Amino acid sequence: MWQRKLMPSRCGTAVRIFTTTLFAAVVLFAILLAYVTGYQFIHTEQHHLSFGLYGAILFLHLLLQSLFAYLEHRRMRSPARPQHLRRSVALCIAAYQEDPDYLRKCLRSVRRISFPGLKVVLVVDGNRPEDAYMMEIFQEVMGSAEQAGSMVWKGNYHSDGGVGEGGRGGGGGGGGRVNVEEAARVARIVRGCRYSCIMQEWGGKREVMYTAFKALGETVDYVQVCDSDTVLDPACTIEMLKILEEDPEVGAVGGDVQILNKYDSWISFLSSVRYWMAFNVERACQSYFGCVQCISGPLGMYRNSLLQQFLEPWYHQTFLGSKCSFGDDRHLTNRVLSFGYKTKYTARSQCQTETPTRYLRWLNQQTRWSKSYFREWLYNALWFHKHSLWMTYESVVTGFFPFFLVATVIHLFYRGRLWNILLFLLTVQLVGMVKATYACFLRGSLVMIFMSLYSLLYMSSLLPAKIFALFTINKAGWGTSGRRKIVVNFIGAIPVTVWACILLGGVAYTIYCETQEPFNETEKALLIAGTILYACYWLILLVLYLAIVAKRCNKREEQYHLPYAEA
Repeated sequence: MWQRKLMPSRCGTAVRIFTTTLFAAVVLFAILLAYVTGYQFIHTEQHHLSFGLYGAILFLHLLLQSLFAYLEHRRMRSPARPQHLRRSVALCIAAYQEDPDYLRKCLRSVRRISFPGLKVVLVVDGNRPEDAYMMEIFQEVMGSAEQAGSMVWKGNYHSDGGVGEGGRGGGGGGGGRVNVEEAARVARIVRGCRYSCIMQEWGGKREVMYTAFKALGETVDYVQVCDSDTVLDPACTIEMLKILEEDPEVGAVGGDVQILNKYDSWISFLSSVRYWMAFNVERACQSYFGCVQCISGPLGMYRNSLLQQFLEPWYHQTFLGSKCSFGDDRHLTNRVLSFGYKTKYTARSQCQTETPTRYLRWLNQQTRWSKSYFREWLYNALWFHKHSLWMTYESVVTGFFPFFLVATVIHLFYRGRLWNILLFLLTVQLVGMVKATYACFLRGSLVMIFMSLYSLLYMSSLLPAKIFALFTINKAGWGTSGRRKIVVNFIGAIPVTVWACILLGGVAYTIYCETQEPFNETEKALLIAGTILYACYWLILLVLYLAIVAKRCNKREEQYHLPYAEA
């Protein structure tokens, strides 16, 4: 009887796998066919201007994404009331060489969260004397409360002679017994105290998160995650809890992550408008179909019963024979999706977090994120059949888009016509303006018009960083550093420099080709008109930037504009 019930289930799974694989292949083939054939619906006599099938596909993608994001925001405006306010929630904070000011703000915002009985676990990645200031700040902010505990752990769950899966000693001898006893003490402190702080041997962010999850065990219903540079809104916990309580098929939910230090530099400001777009358009669209592909580390919540099921596989993840040391949040989300659970996003839950203010540090961060994106894309593809076809479609489009874009840029820059290069630059900014205009409408703020400036940053820096990330996907020896001491890493400049040389070579080749044959009157008129239009665009945006943004940069007291942020 049991085998007869199992057969239809296996057949259904096989059919879904075949269907989604075929759908993914059709989507990729259609895009590739449109790109290679270059079919054009309309064009001028000499093909100076045209609109083709490939452009129509990209336009349709942006249109659908914007539509579903808008519909999801309409859903968010009237969420259901929570049915069980007595659910237990633990907030796990990961800290590594954090800026004291940021950590203090984070903990103060935690104290103001409007959720009764919220358990807080701060795990510090490092137990050396120079790391002790983080525990001191914890005791300063949280220590006056009842049921607060702290401990300096000489090891961690996976240090030599440590505690393996299931709580067993990983090594022999007295060292293993000592670590087992310390691990048990950590669990007692975390489970018995409302506020707890654990300093442990350095092991990376995943080790820190594992300690919090492992020590909690199944003592709480939900686990909320947060980074130590994040300021939380008082209502963030209850708003995410509403989503999880409303639908038992939702395994995780993320909130709206905004930038705390957006006026520190031009790179942090552009990151702030990009963050808003990424969360409120891209992830809102994914949320409409229940397949948000990354619950961000600064603000997310998981069903603990589900999390405990994949805790060990998540921690021990490997790729190409090497243990994974980044992309922790994205893989955590993928594990939820692999069980067939939905993942959602709500803009009603908010926080502000720190972002790099220096170009090279931002570039290293983006490269590391791109590595985890490509790695997790492969893992995510295994579970396309368990979710909406939109997840399959969007994964194919966004996964292969950078490669089509690189091919387009190189083709146009080495085609030998200045107009092709100018038209490409105009098109990039036009698409950026269309997206920025929609963002202004959705957010109700004109500041989103600067989103169009991010297009140039994407083309000049992020695009080569993505390609570099793919070629160095298994290298994990560098990334962003702790915020107390910023370490400059120049490796991220390599792909940008190579990319700049390729583009400059194309420009030089094009100029040489154009000097061999004089411009006709039509080309002259187009080049003059296009140059004037492009110059006017940058002039207007530059004036607006100087008038609205530049005068506020480096004025830290103005960056805390949300009611929950404490200066």
